[in-house]
Amino acid sequence: MKKEKYIVTGMTCGACSARVEKAVNKLEGVSNVQVNLLTGSMLLKRDESLLNESEIEAAVSKAGYSACLADKGENLNQRKDADSISDEGSENKEVGIGQIHRNEAKKKGWIFKLSLLFLLPMMYFSMGEMLGNMLGFPFDVPTGLPLANTLTQFILLIPILFLNRDYFVKGMPALFQGNPNMDSLIAISAAVSTAYGVFAMYQMIYGNMYHDIYFESAGMILTLITMGKYLEARSKGKTTNAIEKLMNLAPKTVTIESDGGEKQIPVEDLKVGDILIVKPGQAIGADGTVISGEGWVEQSAITGESIPVPKNKGDEVISATINQNGLLKIRAEKVGENSTINQIINLVNEASASKAPIAQMADKVAGIFVPVIIAISVITFILWMILDGDISMAINCAVSVLVISCPCALGLATPVAIMVGTGKGAEGGILIKSGEALETLHSIDTIMMDKTGTITEGKPRVTDIVPIGIKNDDLLIIAAALEKSSEHPLGEAIIQAQNSRLPNVDIPDVENFEAIFGKGVKGRIDGKLYLGGNMALMEDIAVEVEKSDAEIIHSLSEEGKTPMIFAEVEKEKIIGIIAVADVPKPDSRAAIAAFEKSSVEVVMITGDNRLTGEAMAKTLGINRVISEVMPQDKEAEVKKLQNMGKKVAMIGDGINDGPALARAEVGIAIGAGTDVAIESADVVLINNKLTDAFGAYKLSNAVIKNIKENLFWAFFYNVILIPVAAGVLYPIWGIVLNPMMGAAAMSLSSFCVVMNSLRLRFFKNSINGPETLTNTKDMNIIYNNEQKEEIKQMNKYTLKVKGMMCGNCVKHVEKALSSMNGVNAVSVDLEHGEARVETSVEIKMDEFKKVIEEAGYELV
Repeated sequence: MKKEKYIVTGMTCGACSARVEKAVNKLEGVSNVQVNLLTGSMLLKRDESLLNESEIEAAVSKAGYSACLADKGENLNQRKDADSISDEGSENKEVGIGQIHRNEAKKKGWIFKLSLLFLLPMMYFSMGEMLGNMLGFPFDVPTGLPLANTLTQFILLIPILFLNRDYFVKGMPALFQGNPNMDSLIAISAAVSTAYGVFAMYQMIYGNMYHDIYFESAGMILTLITMGKYLEARSKGKTTNAIEKLMNLAPKTVTIESDGGEKQIPVEDLKVGDILIVKPGQAIGADGTVISGEGWVEQSAITGESIPVPKNKGDEVISATINQNGLLKIRAEKVGENSTINQIINLVNEASASKAPIAQMADKVAGIFVPVIIAISVITFILWMILDGDISMAINCAVSVLVISCPCALGLATPVAIMVGTGKGAEGGILIKSGEALETLHSIDTIMMDKTGTITEGKPRVTDIVPIGIKNDDLLIIAAALEKSSEHPLGEAIIQAQNSRLPNVDIPDVENFEAIFGKGVKGRIDGKLYLGGNMALMEDIAVEVEKSDAEIIHSLSEEGKTPMIFAEVEKEKIIGIIAVADVPKPDSRAAIAAFEKSSVEVVMITGDNRLTGEAMAKTLGINRVISEVMPQDKEAEVKKLQNMGKKVAMIGDGINDGPALARAEVGIAIGAGTDVAIESADVVLINNKLTDAFGAYKLSNAVIKNIKENLFWAFFYNVILIPVAAGVLYPIWGIVLNPMMGAAAMSLSSFCVVMNSLRLRFFKNSINGPETLTNTKDMNIIYNNEQKEEIKQMNKYTLKVKGMMCGNCVKHVEKALSSMNGVNAVSVDLEHGEARVETSVEIKMDEFKKVIEEAGYELV
């Protein structure tokens, strides 16, 4: 089945979209048809062996509308459809949605203003005396010539009818084809009011006086409905702001290397393998790899990172990000539709065009709404003629029923909220692929998280240094020297720790280096033979491990860490232990706590052994952990939870977790970076932040709440006001609704739905609580050189520092924090805006704040 998107024009209300959907669903060979009123689009899956695109277009045409494939949308825009997309808004078919609504708002605005220009004098002649008495400013209305007065009203009505002819041009043919829509209701109302006025005017020629003419009602109905359409279109134009901001980030032209020089070309002409030249202040035109130069790239619009990221040779860059300084040469690898920015926009547009299951009931109601309203209007007219015999009263109530009903509010309740919500998510790096995923996410009660790379950073770090008989720094230098040639991931962690703690210390050379598979390494440093590895290596070389040291090794293992033992062979004793572990991401604890607080159970799944898994779970406050699970078995674990009646969301890296992501009610791929088109995931988080997963959950709840509010308003409005318009309150309290009041109410109903959805633009993806500042107070076991029994507690702080922009800022913050009493080590991470501090004494946050502010930065 081929997935396709069509542009549909001519739809004006929920009844229209329901009719198009029904017409296409009847065709053999199509499935998953979703018609979106807001975006004027239709998504479907087509069996190419049974059906071609022209048959789909013919089915839509037979229903009274026009359709064509989205990639042919520019041609459709030129059709002579009164509601077609203007050429001004069709330069880019994806950007066009917002521009279409703005063009429509501009058009309706002019029609409304010109209609008002003729309506005001008409109201003077028809209701001037009454309005003057109400306001206390009597108007001098010529009442002695009623026929002339009525004829004047008719003359003023003619241009209003002409300006608003779209309602008749679209509504009447739809009515006669048996497919009435909202335009049909307005056209019937205005036509009946005008026809009755003409009838009354002819009766006046023959001397029969009529007080209710209804010319003013016809003019007021058309003008107020147009005003509502203008407000609605203007509001709709704001729903695509988020996507258009992303679109505007991408450069229109790029500079490439060509024949030894530089050449500027349109970004559409860029090819894989071209060498981009990106100067300071310019946007990067494609995903690729830096081949020369260095600079700081601002990625906040794509990844949400507030601080620019340093880029050097070999680093990957993302399209539509900004090079802030330095000259970069980049090899283009993903261009055009394959670039990150275009994949993001396509995903969000597809999600905006899709439907949530919650919309199904509204669609069913909208599909039969207009015929039911026409039937109610006819019944109202007949009943009033039977019960009262006053044709004026009967017409008043029948017309009021027609103009006050609003299928548009029903049709817009869901798509507007989904479009604003998915656009807002995209702004923060949360890509939701469909309305169904957006709705399902809010109802989950269990979230399964893969450990490595999802909860943790996915790379080992040194967590504990235990020197035995030598100094702390000496142990680290010896370990780094041994591991420098090992190329083992755990060895890399030790080298990184040495670079961070002792950046200005030269590492000695190692002679006779040997890597012992599965056990460790050995080599000579300054003539002494050293070992580094596990207990098995120590036993092979007959190195003595004292009971107290073995207890430390066992304790570290129970904490889920990997202890690496270092020894001097000649002394046959160990000189220290360095523990390495895959540490949690800075925001993991906050995200997990936020889910638990929201009554969503967190389950950690990992291939690690039980001790490692349980140690990590204990650190992060996770109550349930499933250990020793192979990647291919993760799907079965998800299924087990589902069989227990749980609604499960799965968070993983989107590659080896693919089957589990597909099995879960909602699959969330985290840290996807430039690979945003992961088929198995329903939600893609561009950033490597677990808090964004909770942000997606919060956004889902906000959007569904908004949709429910919209649907309640749409149903409440129609259920309450249609009977009032029919005159049910007149026999009790003498209340009867004038058609003009009905038109005013109807014109504002859709506007209210759109404005309520626009509140989602103020959604904030934040977690309440101390998510950015943590004092873990983990105990690093550091033994005193003279007396191993003495234990010192190492306090570890993670501080969120705002205002750092470059490498010099890092140096300033490191220097300021290192000057504090009791500070043993400082590591500053510019990319995440964090400073990690290790102290031998407990330091209050106020002291950290004072020192950081004196350095010119801010502690968040």
